[in-house]
Amino acid sequence: MVKEDVKGPEVCKDTERLTTHAVGVNIFKQGEDPKLKSPEEYPEWLYQIKLGPVTNLHDREPDSWEYWKRLRKESILRHNRLHKGKKL
Repeated sequence: MVKEDVKGPEVCKDTERLTTHAVGVNIFKQGEDPKLKSPEEYPEWLYQIKLGPVTNLHDREPDSWEYWKRLRKESILRHNRLHKGKKL
């Protein structure tokens, strides 16, 4: 039996289309990618999202909500690492 090579989606190399459309956002088989709007048409909170690396637990204030949320997440990850491979 001959194995067929599975190809991924085509990569768009058209620079004009990449600067005017949100390429790859359309999840349907038919239709086009949405056009990008001018920056004034997007909400202000969109530009305030932190996209950088996650700050350490020690860099946060101990009485903040983000501190306790990060502490809980780290403890869950630690617990999962410790119990990985152990049978019930």
